Amino acid sequence: MIVPTIRASFGRQDAQQLVYLLGGQDDDLIRAASERLRDGGLDVLLDDPRTRNALLTSPEVSVPPEMIAYVLVRQALLEGGIESRSVADYVACIVVRFGEERSAYRAERDGEELHYLVDIVMKRDEGDDRRRFLFDTHLGNFSLWLAGLFPQHIEAKEWRRGAPPLEYYERMGASGFSRAATAREAKDLELVPVFRFVAKRFRRVRIALNRISDRLLWPTGGNPAWRLLREIDQAAS
Repeated sequence: MIVPTIRASFGRQDAQQLVYLLGGQDDDLIRAASERLRDGGLDVLLDDPRTRNALLTSPEVSVPPEMIAYVLVRQALLEGGIESRSVADYVACIVVRFGEERSAYRAERDGEELHYLVDIVMKRDEGDDRRRFLFDTHLGNFSLWLAGLFPQHIEAKEWRRGAPPLEYYERMGASGFSRAATAREAKDLELVPVFRFVAKRFRRVRIALNRISDRLLWPTGGNPAWRLLREIDQAAS
């Protein structure tokens, strides 16, 4: 079960790493970053575009991978007008967890692998309320992960084999999050606001992840026409 825990895991040492990352060898810049940290807290540095640039380009980066994931997701969402830090935390947790071997294909850690959204829906209908919640949540997470970070793969399958388009993943993912938001477990985990938000704005969150995918994961891959259409989507979102 994915819960948004990355942001709360950052400690004093992580904050100091960002200060020195932003300051480099310049004492004035280090002092300025320290003052910003003191006055505004760690979020001020995490939201700074210069932090993202430094994390991606500095040879001296030694922060946890979870921080890099959070900063990338947070700033991509901010670029799309999504201000919620809780949503950024949750989506970053999806990126980190699903980066673990085969985790993306399991609704339960030791469960069977499911590679298609329809299989998740079918398994969801076989269980009790808790199982339905787990599979509804996984349907939302898996749809967002695929459509957000691997849009080229979905578009290629659509073109070659007539597979479902990105809009199908948006509908399925939004429906999963919407159902999950009504479950008692979501209330217990304080995830109702996050699930409702992503259910209503799934496409905007998906487009934010597309920015990460197109710029960092597959900067030269995919069909140029599809990439142009995604850029138009991003501009209109």
